[in-house]
Amino acid sequence: MAYFPLFIDLNQKQGLVVGGGPVAARKIRTLLPYGPHLTVCAPSVLPELETLSGLTLRREPFSPALLEGAFFVLAATDDRELNSRIARLCRERNIPVNVADPGTESTFLFPSVVRRGPLTVGISTGGKSPSAAHYLKEQIEGLLPGNLEAILLWMDAAREELKGSALSQPQRSACLSRLFAAALQAGVPLTREETQSLLSFETEELP
Repeated sequence: MAYFPLFIDLNQKQGLVVGGGPVAARKIRTLLPYGPHLTVCAPSVLPELETLSGLTLRREPFSPALLEGAFFVLAATDDRELNSRIARLCRERNIPVNVADPGTESTFLFPSVVRRGPLTVGISTGGKSPSAAHYLKEQIEGLLPGNLEAILLWMDAAREELKGSALSQPQRSACLSRLFAAALQAGVPLTREETQSLLSFETEELP
């Protein structure tokens, strides 16, 4: 059965990462832009982890007490038995856990991620083919316009402005779709004059 893509707010949430090697480092780099507080537990860690802000490093073996208060856990050691133990403890405590080893012990999967500002695209093959997920990630990255982050932020402001208009919800949705299409065609956010001109024209065409 496929996994449902559930997007959650990680800002200020407590995460525990058990392991300090390349797998843990890759997942930590992906997570940090989303604002969690990460505790990394491992007897030794890669030097690059020592330079990252937003991490609490605990150079010690894993103990169940570290699970206290964790919103999610990554079991990313090179010890399958330890990863399995961590997963079991998390399931007993109803803590979402991702296990680096292949298998069915994870309660959530770690996707390949494409991010452009507020846009996040998560790609998962249900653990069947990480290589395919990586390939699809590269393809999607190549399809996204370079100025998409700025366009999305501009669209957010346009949506807020239209909320105060006399247009109905279907009419606002139609206007926003046309504004987005125009910005994509231009490759940049529209100026205020261009926005007002387009909206004036579009609202005349709306029922």
